[in-house]
Amino acid sequence: MTDAANQQPSLFGEPPPPLTVPQAGSDAPLAARMRPRTLAEFVGQDHLIGPHRALRQAIAADLLPSLILWGPPGSGKTSLAEVIARLTRAHFIRLSAVTAGIADLRKAVEEAGERRRANKQRTILFIDEIHRFNRAQQDAILPHVERGILTLIGATTENPSFAVNSALLSRCRVYVLHPLTEEHIALLLDRALADGERGLGKLQLTLMEDARQFLISAANGDARVALNALELAATAAPVDAAGRRTITPTLVEDAIQHRALLYDKAGDQHYDLISALHKSLRGSDPDASLYWLGRILEAGEDPLYIARRLIRFASEDVGMADPQALLIAVAAQQAVHFVGMPEGALALAQAVVYLATAPKSNALYRAYSRVLEDIHRTQNEPVPLHLRNHPTRLMKDLGYGKDYRYAHDYYRDLPLEDSERPPHQRLQDYLPENLRDRRYYTPTDQGQERSIQRWLARRHQDDQDNQ
Repeated sequence: MTDAANQQPSLFGEPPPPLTVPQAGSDAPLAARMRPRTLAEFVGQDHLIGPHRALRQAIAADLLPSLILWGPPGSGKTSLAEVIARLTRAHFIRLSAVTAGIADLRKAVEEAGERRRANKQRTILFIDEIHRFNRAQQDAILPHVERGILTLIGATTENPSFAVNSALLSRCRVYVLHPLTEEHIALLLDRALADGERGLGKLQLTLMEDARQFLISAANGDARVALNALELAATAAPVDAAGRRTITPTLVEDAIQHRALLYDKAGDQHYDLISALHKSLRGSDPDASLYWLGRILEAGEDPLYIARRLIRFASEDVGMADPQALLIAVAAQQAVHFVGMPEGALALAQAVVYLATAPKSNALYRAYSRVLEDIHRTQNEPVPLHLRNHPTRLMKDLGYGKDYRYAHDYYRDLPLEDSERPPHQRLQDYLPENLRDRRYYTPTDQGQERSIQRWLARRHQDDQDNQ
């Protein structure tokens, strides 16, 4: 794209200045200086901008639709937007949702309208971190995107399904960017070390292979983390007599401090990781369960939140197959509350292994779900008279409690065929008449539910024999 392509008349009869993208100065962080200038320099996201991909062709043809770029930090959302800014004939406006407000949006819309009327030039509005705009701010963009006054490019690390208004989202195409691979990070590091104009090529650096591998791994797919840590390590590296610097693993570790873990307590990572833990527990895989537990804890999740989820799991997915599971989960919660972190992590790990290896049954969960369904679907009949409380003479005269059979008076005279269970004989009906024969709880043959299954089978058989 040449400068001449941007020379179109303005309101005052003079061509506007050629489109330029502000260049990161020499004092800018390395990650900003090394942003790609063309699609050829762009690293990663081949599923979006690889050869013959629709988005790449739309960029090349300068026929870009409104779109949302969704991906983790350092995956190239802003870099892709800046490449588009260099290639398009449209006027490019960049805003950050962190600092911009309604006034900035209105100004951008007014300028876009004037530009469109005067010389039919399109306007692309790039909003970085668009998820930080509230509903009113997003609504302010909507009619202008719909009418084509603005082409919107939004960048977000949050799930657009939740972070972007549905009306605005329906008028945009969502493109998902993936975390960069280790090969991508390696390429970016090598490029920065060799580039003498924008990178570190003039510093005569040597990046030890162990340090390089550590940096690649610790970046966790985030180009920004990798490049800025490299620059900090290069700055801290001592200069030898020949003017060369050597970056050691120790320097890289000191520069990066803490591995970049993708996590947001209110976003997708929060729910995805806890889902992975829950499903690994349900699948009886203690190794995967421990791994996901560690990922969540190291990312900074509240350990008591995890304990609450384990307690839920103990009842939902283990249930009566091993009633001890609930006690273990509650004990882990108490241990975390009492000793705190990091010591409490082992209590959670113990509970996770116990739950993963425990027999599984969701019979209790299914039974209670059926109960709730009947409560909301059927008529809530009065409590049968024989089950009602009768503290007054009037209530007794009305039949409250009449014919109730006190179980202890009957069971003590019946033979116990299973020492762990009460006699399987049913003394009387306990459900309302409209649900008299309803069966909610159907135990499995897992763990302790096996003996409950046998006991209930005998009870149901007795019921049929006595009908």
